[in-house]
Amino acid sequence: MKDKRVLFVSSEVVPYLPENELSTTSFEAAKTVHNKGGQTRIFMPRYGLINERRHQLHEVIRLSGMNLVINDMDMPLIIKVASIPKERMQVYFIDNDEYFKRKALFSDEDNNLFEDNDERAIFFAKGVVETVKKLNWSPDVIHVHGWMASLLPLYIKEYYKDDPLFANSKIVTSVYNNGFEGTLDNEFVNKIKFDNIDESKIESITKPTYTNLLINAIQHSDAIIKGSEKLPDELEEFLGTTNKPTLEFASEEDFKEAYTEFYKTNVL
Repeated sequence: MKDKRVLFVSSEVVPYLPENELSTTSFEAAKTVHNKGGQTRIFMPRYGLINERRHQLHEVIRLSGMNLVINDMDMPLIIKVASIPKERMQVYFIDNDEYFKRKALFSDEDNNLFEDNDERAIFFAKGVVETVKKLNWSPDVIHVHGWMASLLPLYIKEYYKDDPLFANSKIVTSVYNNGFEGTLDNEFVNKIKFDNIDESKIESITKPTYTNLLINAIQHSDAIIKGSEKLPDELEEFLGTTNKPTLEFASEEDFKEAYTEFYKTNVL
């Protein structure tokens, strides 16, 4: 792993959000690569419930200032950065007041999904790529965690397919049992099609359920990791039909070596 560049993009990462399977694994996977001499960058949304003062987030003016077009609307992109204490790993936060200022992750106090979660996911995917482009940092591996990050494989392989920065990047998607009930906005695919992404590439998310979002991510990834021991049945069935390299769930004691070996064997 020495000197290899691995971009970690996650919906949730500790210590900025509470510990769960997704947030902990995202952090530990990045830490493993870092400790083995790899170069890492971690990206996540800057949700409003993240305490900026405690975690010492600060805006990176040279990276901020551009607008991303989401469904024909100009949305300002704000980039913030922090360093994980003791680890010397940088975390970049994709921010926008309209999408991420609210003091919650994905749903309101009545547990109803936010109506703009689809646009938030599009903004996050495009925001990550545009920031990496400004950094001029070409990753060997892009490792995706969580449904809010699940559009990244699609956008890398389609919207940014002619960008030389990602020409040799391999995408790994970790799938977890941390979904949501119901569906995202019914206009989701039309908002993606606004970016001139071919309809054939998004047939799987015509009905934007959690499982379908992950299926689309799998379709546009080079390799898959099972991040949870138990996955939704439909997702397991789909994984059984793909011939892409797939790492079975590994226990907390074993996953670091398993991930490292999987990277070396399948994507590096």
